[in-house]
Amino acid sequence: MGKPTDLVQGTLDLLILKTLSLEPMNGWAVAKRIVQISNDVLQVQQGSLYPALHRLEHQGWIKSEWKSSENNRRAKLYSLTTSGRKRLTSELANWRRLSGAIGLIIEAV
Repeated sequence: MGKPTDLVQGTLDLLILKTLSLEPMNGWAVAKRIVQISNDVLQVQQGSLYPALHRLEHQGWIKSEWKSSENNRRAKLYSLTTSGRKRLTSELANWRRLSGAIGLIIEAV
């Protein structure tokens, strides 16, 4: 089998928001969870993940807080804000509409 599929352009924000809707976590855990839930199909590179986290935080959709991790190391935990939950709902609706339309074309052609 070939290399893991690159993320579809524009879906990284949605995947991060959805992953953080489960619980607050650090960036490494976000990337690991996406790989895990996608059965190793999707992989998020650090060069894409951390700029996306900073962008989402700047937009007010997530917030961060430094905390001590399980092994007493400082870790930056990210969590959704109220506006982030609203944005997630909107992004999910857009994704469902777009993926449904693509599915219709694939099945019809």
